[in-house]
Amino acid sequence: MEHTTRRNVGSGSPLEPEIGFSRAVRKGAYVAVAGTAPIGDDGATVGPGDVYAQTVRCLDIAATALRAAGAGLTDVVRTRIMLTDVTRWREAARAHGERFAEVRPACTFVEVSRFIDPAWLVEVEVDAILDAGLDHGQAAATE
Repeated sequence: MEHTTRRNVGSGSPLEPEIGFSRAVRKGAYVAVAGTAPIGDDGATVGPGDVYAQTVRCLDIAATALRAAGAGLTDVVRTRIMLTDVTRWREAARAHGERFAEVRPACTFVEVSRFIDPAWLVEVEVDAILDAGLDHGQAAATE
Protein backbone atom coordinates (compact mmCIF):
# COMPACT_ATOMS: atom_id res chain seq x y z
CA MET A 1 0.00 0.00 0.00
CA GLU A 2 1.39 3.40 -0.99
CA HIS A 3 1.81 5.97 1.76
CA THR A 4 0.46 9.39 0.81
CA THR A 5 2.02 12.39 2.48
CA ARG A 6 -0.22 14.69 4.47
CA ARG A 7 0.41 18.43 4.33
CA ASN A 8 -1.25 20.69 6.88
CA VAL A 9 -1.56 24.35 5.89
CA GLY A 10 -1.86 26.85 8.71
CA SER A 11 -3.17 30.38 8.63
CA GLY A 12 -1.23 31.59 11.65
CA SER A 13 -4.33 31.74 13.82
CA PRO A 14 -3.52 31.24 17.50
CA LEU A 15 -6.65 29.05 17.66
CA GLU A 16 -5.22 26.39 15.35
CA PRO A 17 -3.14 24.57 18.01
CA GLU A 18 -5.74 25.23 20.71
CA ILE A 19 -8.61 23.73 18.71
CA GLY A 20 -6.45 21.28 16.77
CA PHE A 21 -7.26 22.27 13.19
CA SER A 22 -5.55 23.45 10.02
CA ARG A 23 -6.79 26.03 7.51
CA ALA A 24 -6.34 23.35 4.86
CA VAL A 25 -5.16 19.76 4.60
CA ARG A 26 -3.78 18.07 1.51
CA LYS A 27 -3.66 14.31 1.36
CA GLY A 28 -2.53 13.08 -2.04
CA ALA A 29 -4.59 14.83 -4.70
CA TYR A 30 -7.34 15.91 -2.26
CA VAL A 31 -7.36 19.30 -0.55
CA ALA A 32 -9.91 20.30 2.08
CA VAL A 33 -10.16 23.92 3.18
CA ALA A 34 -11.79 24.42 6.58
CA GLY A 35 -14.65 26.83 7.12
CA THR A 36 -13.29 30.28 6.38
CA ALA A 37 -14.74 33.30 8.13
CA PRO A 38 -14.63 36.89 6.85
CA ILE A 39 -11.68 37.99 8.96
CA GLY A 40 -9.34 40.69 7.70
CA ASP A 41 -5.58 40.78 8.15
CA ASP A 42 -6.16 43.07 11.14
CA GLY A 43 -8.35 40.44 12.84
CA ALA A 44 -11.54 42.45 12.36
CA THR A 45 -14.63 41.27 10.49
CA VAL A 46 -14.58 42.38 6.85
CA GLY A 47 -17.77 43.97 5.48
CA PRO A 48 -20.01 44.13 8.54
CA GLY A 49 -23.59 43.58 7.39
CA ASP A 50 -22.47 42.87 3.78
CA VAL A 51 -22.92 39.23 2.70
CA TYR A 52 -21.24 39.84 -0.67
CA ALA A 53 -18.11 41.46 0.83
CA GLN A 54 -17.86 38.76 3.47
CA THR A 55 -18.17 36.01 0.87
CA VAL A 56 -15.44 37.61 -1.26
CA ARG A 57 -13.16 37.68 1.79
CA CYS A 58 -13.91 34.04 2.63
CA LEU A 59 -13.15 32.98 -0.95
CA ASP A 60 -9.91 34.98 -0.93
CA ILE A 61 -8.81 33.21 2.26
CA ALA A 62 -9.74 29.84 0.74
CA ALA A 63 -7.80 30.65 -2.45
CA THR A 64 -4.71 31.50 -0.40
CA ALA A 65 -4.99 28.21 1.48
CA LEU A 66 -5.42 26.30 -1.78
CA ARG A 67 -2.25 27.90 -3.21
CA ALA A 68 -0.32 26.98 -0.07
CA ALA A 69 -1.46 23.38 -0.54
CA GLY A 70 -0.39 23.36 -4.20
CA ALA A 71 -3.87 23.77 -5.68
CA GLY A 72 -5.92 26.55 -7.24
CA LEU A 73 -9.49 27.63 -7.79
CA THR A 74 -9.66 25.58 -10.99
CA ASP A 75 -9.12 22.43 -8.90
CA VAL A 76 -12.19 23.09 -6.72
CA VAL A 77 -14.87 20.41 -7.00
CA ARG A 78 -17.15 21.38 -4.09
CA THR A 79 -18.04 24.46 -2.10
CA ARG A 80 -20.30 24.92 0.90
CA ILE A 81 -21.69 28.36 1.64
CA MET A 82 -23.08 28.70 5.16
CA LEU A 83 -25.26 31.74 5.84
CA THR A 84 -27.00 33.02 8.95
CA ASP A 85 -29.84 34.20 6.67
CA VAL A 86 -30.32 31.94 3.65
CA THR A 87 -32.72 34.46 2.08
CA ARG A 88 -29.56 36.46 1.28
CA TRP A 89 -28.07 33.60 -0.75
CA ARG A 90 -28.00 35.62 -3.99
CA GLU A 91 -25.48 38.04 -2.47
CA ALA A 92 -23.14 35.14 -1.67
CA ALA A 93 -23.91 33.51 -5.02
CA ARG A 94 -22.75 36.62 -6.88
CA ALA A 95 -19.31 36.43 -5.24
CA HIS A 96 -19.19 32.66 -5.82
CA GLY A 97 -20.14 33.08 -9.47
CA GLU A 98 -17.44 35.68 -10.04
CA ARG A 99 -14.80 33.19 -8.87
CA PHE A 100 -16.24 29.96 -10.23
CA ALA A 101 -18.29 30.79 -13.35
CA GLU A 102 -16.05 28.63 -15.53
CA VAL A 103 -15.14 26.01 -12.91
CA ARG A 104 -18.69 25.40 -11.70
CA PRO A 105 -18.02 23.19 -8.66
CA ALA A 106 -20.81 21.41 -6.85
CA CYS A 107 -22.15 24.03 -4.45
CA THR A 108 -24.47 23.95 -1.48
CA PHE A 109 -26.03 26.90 0.35
CA VAL A 110 -27.21 26.21 3.90
CA GLU A 111 -28.53 28.28 6.74
CA VAL A 112 -26.93 28.05 10.16
CA SER A 113 -28.20 29.58 13.39
CA ARG A 114 -25.00 31.55 14.06
CA PHE A 115 -21.22 31.63 13.94
CA ILE A 116 -18.64 32.16 16.69
CA ASP A 117 -18.65 35.91 15.98
CA PRO A 118 -22.16 37.39 15.58
CA ALA A 119 -20.81 39.85 12.96
CA TRP A 120 -20.06 36.97 10.58
CA LEU A 121 -22.87 36.40 8.11
CA VAL A 122 -21.15 33.71 6.02
CA GLU A 123 -18.48 31.02 6.13
CA VAL A 124 -17.18 29.01 3.19
CA GLU A 125 -15.69 25.51 2.89
CA VAL A 126 -13.88 24.31 -0.22
CA ASP A 127 -12.77 20.88 -1.47
CA ALA A 128 -10.35 20.44 -4.36
CA ILE A 129 -8.85 17.53 -6.24
CA LEU A 130 -5.66 17.96 -8.23
CA ASP A 131 -4.94 16.18 -11.46
CA ALA A 132 -2.68 13.20 -10.80
CA GLY A 133 0.94 14.20 -10.30
CA LEU A 134 0.37 17.93 -10.74
CA ASP A 135 1.11 20.60 -8.18
CA HIS A 136 -0.64 23.80 -9.14
CA GLY A 137 0.86 25.99 -6.43
CA GLN A 138 2.89 28.15 -8.80
CA ALA A 139 0.30 28.35 -11.58
CA ALA A 140 -2.49 29.02 -9.10
CA ALA A 141 -0.73 32.13 -7.81
CA THR A 142 -2.26 34.08 -10.68
CA GLU A 143 -5.82 32.84 -10.08
